[in-house]
Amino acid sequence: MQDILHALQFVLYAGIAFLGVIALERAYWLRRQRPQAYELRETLANISTGFLYKMCDGVVVAVLVTRFYDSVRQFGLQYQPESRLLGIVLLFLATDFLFYVLHFLMHKLRYGWCSHVTHHSSERFNLSTALRQNFLFDLSGLAILWWLPLALIGFDKMSVVVAIELNLFYQFFIHTEVVQRLPRWYEAIFNTPSHHRVHHGRNPGQIDTNFGGVLIIWDRLFGTFVDERDAGPIVYGIGHRQPRTLNPLRLNLDEWFAMWRDVWTCRDPRILWRHPDWVEHEYPLRRNRSLLGSG
Repeated sequence: MQDILHALQFVLYAGIAFLGVIALERAYWLRRQRPQAYELRETLANISTGFLYKMCDGVVVAVLVTRFYDSVRQFGLQYQPESRLLGIVLLFLATDFLFYVLHFLMHKLRYGWCSHVTHHSSERFNLSTALRQNFLFDLSGLAILWWLPLALIGFDKMSVVVAIELNLFYQFFIHTEVVQRLPRWYEAIFNTPSHHRVHHGRNPGQIDTNFGGVLIIWDRLFGTFVDERDAGPIVYGIGHRQPRTLNPLRLNLDEWFAMWRDVWTCRDPRILWRHPDWVEHEYPLRRNRSLLGSG
């Protein structure tokens, strides 16, 4: 338990550091005569959703992971690497690959999208966007797809906590337009601001691309990579379902309510595991009547 508390303490310190870096990025854009890169109310909403997410995440890690991780681990492979270095490399690769899979599913399944749409709903792309997360992610059970395989392989609990937090720590810094392109070798292997800007785009050819966390090699291997130079003009947000609120609770909950309303209206549970746009093509009239009726 003490190790987990230390990890959560790291999260707290990282959060303070993130706020400092956000302030520096905003100052940079003000000096470059681009104040519209940040909007105060949206930035506060992003920070608020990030706070809610991390509080919920911390509770889940401290209560559920500490209680059940070792119990699950004993039924797995209990793999013991030959050297510490090999273990670190394998944990890094496994953590990042599982993030790719989880991220892919969060875009492809309506149930997963409910926990991720909050992050994509910003029409700006800056470091505060990285904090714009959905606090129901852990409670939805989706995090199991990240934790469970690592436990079954045999990685110890504390190492997994650190690996996941470091993975997310890196991803914070790729939410920026300050950095254009990094050296070619780095862009070929790692996820970068250039790659992640494409991921946040809503134009054709940008949607459902570049799912990697730290590494971009998974996207190159599985055909989901798009280079920013080939992506066309990037517009951020989620298009016609763009929320018109900065209320942190509504940013977290609206899509969940919309999904369950669609399931009820259309009487079709497949909506849960189909693509987020599937219901609009399968039941356009019934869904439109439901939306009109909801005021």
